[in-house]
Formats: sequence, C-alpha cells, structure tokens
Amino acid sequence: MHGDSWGGAHRAEWRVRAVQRTSARGVGRASVRRGWRLIPKFLRFAAIAMAGAAIPSTALRAQHPTPSQLNEMIVTATRFEEEAAALPYATVVISREAFEQRSPRTLPDALKEESSVMVQKTSLGQGSPFIRGFTGFRTVLLVDGFRLNNSVFRDGPNQYWNTVDSWSLERIELVKGPTSAQHGSDAIGGTVQARTIAPRFEGEKPVVFAGAVYRFASAEHAQVGRVEAGGGLGNSTGFTLGATAKDFGDLRGGREVGLQPQTGYDERDFDFKLEHRFSPGARLTLAHQAVEQDDVWRTHATIHGLRWKGTRPGSNLVRVLDQRRTLQYARFDVERPGETLRAFQVGAAHQRQAEDEFRQRANLRVERQGFKVNTLGTYAHARWDTKAGRWVTGAEFYRDWVDSHLREFDPTGALAAVRVQGPVADDTRYDLLGIFAENRFPIGARLGAIVGARLNRTRVRAGKVAAPGSGQAFSMSSGTSALAGNARLLAALDREEHWKLFAGASQGVRSPNLSDLTRFDIAEAGQIETPVSQLDPERFVTSEAGLRGNWPRGGVELAYYHTLIDDLIVRTPTGQVVSGLAEVTKRNSGRGYIQGIELEARAMVTKFLAVRGVVTWMEGRLESYPTAAPVLIEEPVSRLMPLTAFGMAHWHDGPWWAAATVTVASTADRLPTQDRIDTERIPPGGTPGYSVYGVRAGWSASRRLTLSAALENVTNEDYRIHGSGLNEPGRNFVFTARVEF
Repeated sequence: MHGDSWGGAHRAEWRVRAVQRTSARGVGRASVRRGWRLIPKFLRFAAIAMAGAAIPSTALRAQHPTPSQLNEMIVTATRFEEEAAALPYATVVISREAFEQRSPRTLPDALKEESSVMVQKTSLGQGSPFIRGFTGFRTVLLVDGFRLNNSVFRDGPNQYWNTVDSWSLERIELVKGPTSAQHGSDAIGGTVQARTIAPRFEGEKPVVFAGAVYRFASAEHAQVGRVEAGGGLGNSTGFTLGATAKDFGDLRGGREVGLQPQTGYDERDFDFKLEHRFSPGARLTLAHQAVEQDDVWRTHATIHGLRWKGTRPGSNLVRVLDQRRTLQYARFDVERPGETLRAFQVGAAHQRQAEDEFRQRANLRVERQGFKVNTLGTYAHARWDTKAGRWVTGAEFYRDWVDSHLREFDPTGALAAVRVQGPVADDTRYDLLGIFAENRFPIGARLGAIVGARLNRTRVRAGKVAAPGSGQAFSMSSGTSALAGNARLLAALDREEHWKLFAGASQGVRSPNLSDLTRFDIAEAGQIETPVSQLDPERFVTSEAGLRGNWPRGGVELAYYHTLIDDLIVRTPTGQVVSGLAEVTKRNSGRGYIQGIELEARAMVTKFLAVRGVVTWMEGRLESYPTAAPVLIEEPVSRLMPLTAFGMAHWHDGPWWAAATVTVASTADRLPTQDRIDTERIPPGGTPGYSVYGVRAGWSASRRLTLSAALENVTNEDYRIHGSGLNEPGRNFVFTARVEF
C-alpha cells in the first residue's frame, strides 16, 4: 500500500480475497514485510524483551504519585521551564513514572484520566483527544517544541496524534484552553507537549545505559516491545537510540460484543537523539524520529462495523490507511544566569507526514487517495528579565509543501480515473508565520499578571484545485492575518501561598487551512463539499477563573471556563447541485459557546495511601447548517464530553504498590443533527453511560527490574467513548516488564 500506482486486475482480486478471509489481521497481513519484519513475531518480541531499551532509572524503580502534582515544572505554558503552581493556567504534567503506571496504549490514551479530556477513537489506530470540547485541528500537539499540526489536518477527530510513539516520551504536558498568543493557530481546546527521552548525564558527563520494556494486553491481543540504549561520544556528548515494535490484534469488547473484527494493525517506531553540552548552560540537540503504521482499518465505515445498541456497519468492503511520519530537528538552548537576556533557544526541523488510503466500495470500485506533506519549521525564542517584568518573545515560521492524489479503479482493477487532487489541493504551498511577546510582572506582593499578544499570518498557493462540476484543475492563492491576546492574573490568598486564585481571558484563532479551503469530497447527509477561495480566521475568547490549593499532603483545583465561538468555519449549503449531490462549501457562519467546570483533588490519607478524584462537566451550543436546507439552526455542540468522573486510591509500601480505579460517565444524549445521523458510531438516542473499574499493582524487584500488572474493566462491561467507531476493551489483563542493564 505504499506505491502511487495500482497494479492491475490481479491486485484488485487479491484485495477482495483479503477482505473475505476470516483472519483478524486485516488487509495485507499475508504480504511480505520489509527488513526485520521477516523475523517471526515471537522471536522479535523475545529479542526485544531481552535486548534492552533504556528507560531512565528513575522510571524503573517503584515511583508513587504525590497527592499533589501542582509543583511540577512545565515548559508548554510559557516556552521556558516554570513551576506549574506559579502560573495562572489549568495545566497537567504526566511524568514518565505516572505514564508507566497507567501503561496506556497510545499517546491520546495517556490523557484519558485528566479533566475535560475525552479520547475518541474512530478506530483502534485513530485516537483523538477532545480537550474542553475541541479536537482535530483545534488542538495543538508539539513534539519537543515543534508543531505536529500541519495544513492538511481536518475538522473533527483525526488520527495524527497516534503517530507519536508514547513509549519514547519522558513527560507529557497539557495547557488547557486557548494559547494562540503563545502557540499560534489551532491552539483552542488545549496545547499538548510531548517531550521525548533525552541522553542522561551525571554532571556534564554522559551515562552509558541499556534496557528493555515489554507490554502485553489480552483484550487488545497486543504485544509492544521497546529496546533503547545510550552513552557518550566524548566527555560532553551523549546520545540515545531506541526502537519500538507494536502488534495490535483485533480488539475484544465486553461480554456481549466479543471480538471486533478488522481492528488490529502494526506499527514500528525509531528514535535517535544526540546532545552536546558546550557548557552547563549551553547545549545543542539533534534528533530523528520515525513511525510507520500499516493497515489501520476505519472499521466502522465497512461491512465489518459493529452492531451495538442500534449502530450499523458501513457499506465499504475495505477502508484502510497506511501512515508514515519522520521528524528531524536541531535545537540550540542557552541559559545565561544573572544577565538581562536570561535564556534563548533557536530550532529548525523538517517533518514529513504521508497518508495512503485504500477504499473498496460495495460495487467493488476502488479508490486510492492520500497526501504527502513536507514541513520546514524554524523558531527563535528568548526570555528577558527587566525592571518591567519577565518577557518572553519569539518568532516562528512553518512552510508546508503538499502533494495530494486520488486514483479510481473499476472492479477488474483497471485504472478508471486520475483526479486533479486527493483530500486537499495538489502541488500546494502553505506558509504560517507568528510573532509574539508576553510579559509576566508583579502587581503588589501577592498579585501577578501575564499579558501577551501574537500576530499570525498565513499564505496559501494552491497549484491544482478541482473545480466544482467539471473537476478541472485551477490554481488559487489567499492569505489571512489575525491578532490574539492573552491577559491573566494569579493571586495568593494567604501568606504561605497555599491557596491561589487565577483568572483571565484568552483569545484563540485558527487560520483556514487546506482542508477548509480546498477539500472536494463527499460530505455527510449525501452532500458534496467543494473548494472555496477565501475564508477568515476562526475566533474564540475564553474567560476562565479557578481556585488552586496546594499543601504537603494534598491539593485541589477548581476551574470554570466559558469559550465564545465566532466565525467558525462550517459547511454551508449553496443551493446548487454538483454531480447529482447537494453542494456545500465552507463559510465563516458558526457562532456559539462551550462552558465547563473542572475539579481535581488529591490527598494523602495515610503514609501509604493516596487518593485522587477528577470531575468534568461541560455543555455548549453552536449555530450551523445541519441539513442541505440553507437554514441556520442552533444545536448542541457535536460530540461534547458527558458528565464524567474518575477516582483512584493508590497504596504503596517499599517496592510494592497497588491501585484501584473507577471511571463513571453519564449518557451522551445531547445530540445535534450531525451526531444523530452518524449511526455508524453513535447509537440512536446517544452513547450509553458506563461505570468501569480497574485494579493495578507493581513490584520493583531491584533497581534494574520492575514488574506491573493491571486488570482493566473488571466487570467486562460493553461500552464506548462518545463518538468512537468501536467499543473499548472488555476485561483486559495488562502486563508490563522493564529491565535495565
């Protein structure tokens, strides 16, 4: 599935036969894999379990979460390391220790125990977190400071967060709400920073290490293995080198659903990082990351989709995607204590994302479409300490080069048509420029403020866009400018600063991308979506207030937010008919709001027992055109997170730890028209509520060996996350072993 041409009738016949097999591994499992994949799986995983992946030694020992993590350090909020408790933002920091104990399958899954985060899964390989009601291209993912988002990202849940190897991460940071003043376009629901493992140093000398991690999950029919090693090249240069292999079988649901066919896939990941320290405050980092996913089914859209609580399968015989991503970057960081210019960082990166989709419809016609996006990204940031406060300033520039293709084949496998473009315009360049400044300054002894602004500019030059009706190619260009501001306050309510109040208002902007401007494809409700030459940026304003308490044996945070939505880009009927279908195109027609409450509390009950609780409530309304009629209607926001609570009791004593968890969600029945007609994913009447229980335990056998196990969904309940295309695992035994040499 990696070529750009179709091989004739025998290839089409092979695809049809592959669909009809009873094998749970999906299309192409009988094909020859490249390189090391020729080795039998049981030998591969045995080698991985023994060869050694370097997990930092602190992560290999029994680590136990403190009742409050509000004193964690975070970079994402201001681009330079700050104490989270000293910032007027709702933030989350997931350390590697916490990540290892949760043992999530993917990066999005690592966030599912946090407030205002709902991890929707269109398929097993396509997870997309909804953060404060927004997902897709209205949330930003940074990998070591560089944007994963590009101009091809589409509305709604998408799969691109799954192309970051969660097992290569050192920590995950989340800042909730708009951060467009800091991170530019798309930063509406929240911004997540995935920070990968770095070389290890003792003082200024690199440390040699090697180790391994192995994960098995019964209901996922999954095996994951990672090997990693690190060391030094001289006295001041360290490196890490890692590889991860993932094999996910067909997912088994709860007691009634059982096996969900055509849901498994394979993934391979590789990462390398080199760090040279010129001095204690100056370092150069070079890195390379690569991921490849094969045969990721969009099962719900095929005849293999699940019938559950009234959902129905799709009509496609096959709909699978291959995904590939590579990232190479260089970054130079300098800290200058005691000087006005306290720190600066410059970086440059090249990222390549590629997607190939194979779809065979019920009439046996085949479509192969996809895209390749090459992105050059650069940035320069600086932190200044002046009498007027602490300034953070910077500039960023990203340029995408996009190639997009679509080919159609008849049932015999013969080429029937070559379209002008695939999912977006072909032969296209998209530029994104941002310049920002932010000042943090005190107002009296217990009150501080952050004020910032950003100018965001985009430019599109699309070489080949399909014209509505004729499908002929035409070119177009457009551009936008937008300003985003941020003003926040943080007040200490007592002398010891145990209690703090934070409040503020933040603007968010999302500049129209290629998916908005040039998409030409079948839309929902039997409509066809056509390109548009010019759109304005979407605009959001979030007002937020919160109370944060932090003390040695506990912590609490309560936050309320209200996001006003204006100029949202939505599908709008034109009244025209194209290819026999009602035409819709994009307009800045959407207006509405989302509001919510987040509550999190932690406490050390005894020396050995800690408890944590999280509650999320949100609701929202949006004006849009839900049908082909040109009538603007206000409805609930699509796929809004239902009232959800999570609780955990965590016990530890020496090398042993154990935890019990519970997640409770109410029925998601506030459905707009878009959700009501999506019966492949959302049951009629809404997604049922659920209560899911789990237990976890671990043992640090030595400094070099750690074992952990979990029993998830103890009662084997059938349930799904709202908007997902498949059910969550039934009773699932998860075993993880870590060893360091």
